[in-house]
Amino acid sequence: MKEVSLYLIQIFVGFSGGIVVGTGFVAFITVLRIIPRLIQLSKTEKLIKVYIASIILGLIFGTYLSFFDVSWSEPILLLVLWGLFHGVFNGMLAAALTEILNVFPILLRRVRVDGFLLWLLMAVMFGKIIGSLFQWLYFVTV
Repeated sequence: MKEVSLYLIQIFVGFSGGIVVGTGFVAFITVLRIIPRLIQLSKTEKLIKVYIASIILGLIFGTYLSFFDVSWSEPILLLVLWGLFHGVFNGMLAAALTEILNVFPILLRRVRVDGFLLWLLMAVMFGKIIGSLFQWLYFVTV
């Protein structure tokens, strides 16, 4: 009986922690308007349902991977593709966040290279892709 009550307390604490972290994450993305700005920058307003489905399925899949011991023996090409998706997501998220916070535009104006914002954002995105690929190929597959 004592073990059952301990499990119930752990379930309650874990669920409460998940609700708090999830609420903070959603508030962070909502207040900064990251997703709408990302959609606006990529000019893909027609794919709003795909964005919603991707976010929901990604969160469910990520939660599944967090709770279950899943190991795959996948070919290296699939892992490279997986790492590429992670890099694109992280790069686009970082680019949208930076664009919203006006860090890059202010920096570029002060350095007097205003016309190169797109190039700088693309460099950040490709840097994140290469970094993610390196992480996946070197640390995960070894």
